[in-house]
Amino acid sequence: MSWRWPVSVRHQLPDGRALVLRPLERADRAAWESLRRRNEAWLRPWESTAPGERTPNLPFPRLRRVLDRGARDGLVLPFVIDVDGEIVGQIQLFDVLWGARQAGWAGYWLDRQATGRGVATWALAALVDHALLEVGLHRVEVAIRPQNSASLAVVTRLRIPEEGRQRGLMHVDGGWADHRLFAVVAEDLRPGGYAPGGLVALLHRRAG
Repeated sequence: MSWRWPVSVRHQLPDGRALVLRPLERADRAAWESLRRRNEAWLRPWESTAPGERTPNLPFPRLRRVLDRGARDGLVLPFVIDVDGEIVGQIQLFDVLWGARQAGWAGYWLDRQATGRGVATWALAALVDHALLEVGLHRVEVAIRPQNSASLAVVTRLRIPEEGRQRGLMHVDGGWADHRLFAVVAEDLRPGGYAPGGLVALLHRRAG
């Protein structure tokens, strides 16, 4: 098990579509910029900001360089979520710690038009499996604002354990916001991880 970059993670969604977590590519510029513009208002309440500053939108070439450098340094896994060749969002493992911790935080967002079809659930399952089973980290944490019902539904479907509430954890949309903390450790995973078989079985049990 080791950290590698660039790397892609591939799965098939239950409806047959191809889900790929992959690096942002130079050819993605037009689609990426359009996606971010279209979802600016939709994402604003949930995205981190810097206190007292207007959070800048990095030009696409610089964004790619920053993400790629962080990934090569073992600090972040910055994937776009690609469904059948179309970018529909982003998921990343960030603030990765090594040594005694071997942990990272997971964050994700989707195009508003792509929500409600299980894509975020499968993407998070795939990221957790990759981080814990392939990279060899021990813990993945997910912090979610209590008002973010869509993201809370994702961790609920995966049965990721909740560990409590962290006050003023992150500056979001102009103010310090409390977050609910969820975390999964390597010992929580069944053989093969969450995706594909483990998640399919889990969702079938919940439906029954």
